[in-house]
Amino acid sequence: MARSKWRLLILLAIVAMLAAACSSSSDETTTTAAGGDETATTAPSGEPFKVAFVYVGPTEDKGWSWAHNEGSKYLEANMPGVEITRLESIPEGPDSQRVFEDLAADGNQLIFGTSFGYMDPMLAAAENYPDTVFMHATGYKSSANMSNYFGAAEEGRYLSGMAAGARTETNLIGYVAAFPIPEVLRGINAFTLGAREVNPDAEVQVVWTSTWFDPPKEGDAAQALLDAGADVIAQHQDSSAPGQAAEAAGDGWVGYNTDMSEFAPNGWLTAAIWNWGPYYLSTAEAVQAGTWTNEPFYGHMADGTVALAPFGPSVSDETKALIAERQQQIIDGTFQVLPDPIVNQDGVEQPLGDIFSMDYFVEGVIGNASG
Repeated sequence: MARSKWRLLILLAIVAMLAAACSSSSDETTTTAAGGDETATTAPSGEPFKVAFVYVGPTEDKGWSWAHNEGSKYLEANMPGVEITRLESIPEGPDSQRVFEDLAADGNQLIFGTSFGYMDPMLAAAENYPDTVFMHATGYKSSANMSNYFGAAEEGRYLSGMAAGARTETNLIGYVAAFPIPEVLRGINAFTLGAREVNPDAEVQVVWTSTWFDPPKEGDAAQALLDAGADVIAQHQDSSAPGQAAEAAGDGWVGYNTDMSEFAPNGWLTAAIWNWGPYYLSTAEAVQAGTWTNEPFYGHMADGTVALAPFGPSVSDETKALIAERQQQIIDGTFQVLPDPIVNQDGVEQPLGDIFSMDYFVEGVIGNASG
């Protein structure tokens, strides 16, 4: 009888050990993405939710990368338990794939890549790390665990074009442009249409720099446009150099991405600007909760993603009133900044087509849409 009791005690001890082992392995859970496929593994209870941001330029540029970094700060301030990694001045191209994969291997469950040239490298990284969610800004390619996001900058561009059209006296506006991709082309077109609404004689001369952030090159391009007779400068890069060139010449400046008026306060007119914080927060919360899907996001003025910066001193009250009226119509959905049909650079009316693959200029633009 004593031997039977001993055997029973040993058996009970083994059962208790097995139960404890099962309990210790149950802290880790999986979340699902579009289609219900398992795509991400949440951190064990008590560990931070890791999110990474990759920027093409320096965050001190007060431009594109700065705006995204401000959005990451909003996420950090409003999501308990989040841990943010930020990498800046990461070149576009194949080498960026290693950066994305290193971040995924380090346990980041959500990775944002904030430049067009990251698209294919991020897509490759997403294939190699199916349990990580990847988000690409300004692109169009996606997969089960990768999507893309952007916003209707063309709405702000149109309004800033109105300010430029009212400001110019030579009827020539210079536009320092980055790369001939649809994002840039539709911005130039919307800007030109806005300028010509208030000044039908205005023309927009485009110079391509093939840069996102190269202040000396962008400043030189602006100076060349000023030398050619432009008295307002607009841009699609991240530096303030074009505006500083315009201010030095006593001329006007339309910026981009953020309120950069501090760099050229007298020449400053306004700019289309970004507010990424709420979108970053909602995306991170969805990934953490397991409700994220790979639907693309395209924000508007109506939801606050796109806005217009404060006006500079040379923008008249009359112009401000016209812009305010148009802005409200854009928000209400009663005015489209890119009409269909649309008149192209050759003066021929044509269908608007898919704005996300836009490859032409509108009437009033001087330059080559192919770069």
